[in-house]
Amino acid sequence: MTNQTTGTSAQGQLGVDELRDLVASGDIDTVVVAITDSMGRLQGKRCGARSFLEDVLGHGAEGCNYLLSVDVEMNTIDGYSMSSWANGYGDMVMRPDVSTLRRVPWLEGTAMIQCDIFWLDGRPVSQSPRQILRAQIERLEALGYRAHIGTELEFIMFDDTYEEAWDKKYEGLTPSTRYNVDYSLLATARLEPVIRSIRTGMEKAGLVVESSKGECNLGQQEITFRYAEALTACDNHVFYKNGAKEIAAQQGKSITFMAKYNEREGSSCHIHFSLTDLDGNPVLAGDGEHGFSPVMEHFIAGQLAGLKELAYFVAPNINSYKRFVEGSFAPTAIAWGLDNRSCALRIVGRGPGLRVENRVGGGDVNPYLAAAALIAAAIHGIENELPLEPIMTGNAYQSDADRIPTNLRDSRALLTNSEIARKSFGDEVVDHYVFAADVELKAFDSAVTDWERKRVFERL
Repeated sequence: MTNQTTGTSAQGQLGVDELRDLVASGDIDTVVVAITDSMGRLQGKRCGARSFLEDVLGHGAEGCNYLLSVDVEMNTIDGYSMSSWANGYGDMVMRPDVSTLRRVPWLEGTAMIQCDIFWLDGRPVSQSPRQILRAQIERLEALGYRAHIGTELEFIMFDDTYEEAWDKKYEGLTPSTRYNVDYSLLATARLEPVIRSIRTGMEKAGLVVESSKGECNLGQQEITFRYAEALTACDNHVFYKNGAKEIAAQQGKSITFMAKYNEREGSSCHIHFSLTDLDGNPVLAGDGEHGFSPVMEHFIAGQLAGLKELAYFVAPNINSYKRFVEGSFAPTAIAWGLDNRSCALRIVGRGPGLRVENRVGGGDVNPYLAAAALIAAAIHGIENELPLEPIMTGNAYQSDADRIPTNLRDSRALLTNSEIARKSFGDEVVDHYVFAADVELKAFDSAVTDWERKRVFERL
């Protein structure tokens, strides 16, 4: 991370002094000032680099307060407490976090910085995903623990441009592979011009790429990155997701991170989650059964206890729930197991590398909200010293374990009444995202789908 005092930086990132030099030499002329909205998208402004250094760096940049209370089409929605015509749709302040300053290697002369969001009077905007995660990190650190996270995002790539896909109404697109290429080196070599550009672009921006591989669905790929502290991991996640789309577009391709593009395999976002103490020492391994410490047992138990109530934060869209199909490698059972991919929580690693892989989220997840939910659930387990339920052995799909909600409507209801959520996040945050679910449900309920037309047009 960038040191704000000295201006030095980690490899691939920029310090403020380095940025000043690059601006003076003409190598950087644009700084993207970005926030993450309620849906996990980067939004913001492109600032002239001199103006950024002289004005924005110290004081922030303003943006309309509707940015956290619109739908996916950027329509303003009546009913949100934080923004409306009644309060005039005023501004919020996007305050740069210099630890996120980095080049955007695939855009000429461009750097990016990610921001926290504040009201004009200096109060943090509690509904901001980045602030929500910060609050949970602070709660966890007050208990003496630090969260580390790695997200594994899958996507589907098409040989159509985004404009062509739009014109075709996203039907009849050409996937970049024609058959299941899971772990295939032959077929994925054909995609290297794009996938390598994404990998190298991310490395130059300071992310550490672990690997890329083919997946099961046609055109499906996965690129994974080294784990980091929770906030940094989520900053990297949204930077990568936005950048992968930009790089694909530059090469005439398109990418979707939809949780379920078609009836074949969905695209997941598995989240690897572990804890250390505040000095960086692992705390999950121990002398107990399965090599667990008491903290690990409470850590898992809390996540199991919170998973149903907090499902909205890992499955936030109508489409998210289409992944949850028995026997599909997407979980349906709220259970834990050792290296068992049929469970919602798969325990992997050993010793210092012991961790929980949460397999519920899809490629559409907002990483800040998902990570905040996982941390809140872990805190619930640790604070209450919840006992760990028995391990799931065998096929969790065929077990009598409790089930993940199967639709957004049920998740919305569970979140509304969740004691864990209201204690962890506060009513203001919970009510904001319950209303966001209402907006999505209302839009879906009023839509007539191609499924209905194909099924009913002639035959009924």
